[in-house]
Amino acid sequence: MPVERLVTAGQGFTQPQYTDNFYEAVGGHETFVKLVDAFYSGVADDDVLRPMYPEQDLGPAKERLLLFLEQYWGGPKTYGEQRGHPRLRMRHMPFRVGPEARDHWLRHMRAAVDSLELAPLHEATLWDYLDRSAHSMVNAAD
Repeated sequence: MPVERLVTAGQGFTQPQYTDNFYEAVGGHETFVKLVDAFYSGVADDDVLRPMYPEQDLGPAKERLLLFLEQYWGGPKTYGEQRGHPRLRMRHMPFRVGPEARDHWLRHMRAAVDSLELAPLHEATLWDYLDRSAHSMVNAAD
């Protein structure tokens, strides 16, 4: 059967929209808000991580992470406009980040990523970055 016939026969068939922008591909702002909210809901009650957040309210930390992740993955450039270059290691240097803290961070972030129910390729791409980033922030032995 010719390809044209197969496509015509499948009424309602639409080609998925392709984008090379990860931010758009995974759902944009709403997806990253959900990720950050889920992550910080775990951090809020974590005895290892919570002390690393100096503000009483986690809202400012949530906003910084949201803006950073959105910009990194191809969304608005607000983080850079407000805070300049991310300098992740430098910004985390005042905090003692050992393997235990890394593992707690990864546990909460894993739960947050899982809550998004992304397509497997998007999930793997996002997780690979987050996992590597967490390991790169370690600046102390437990």
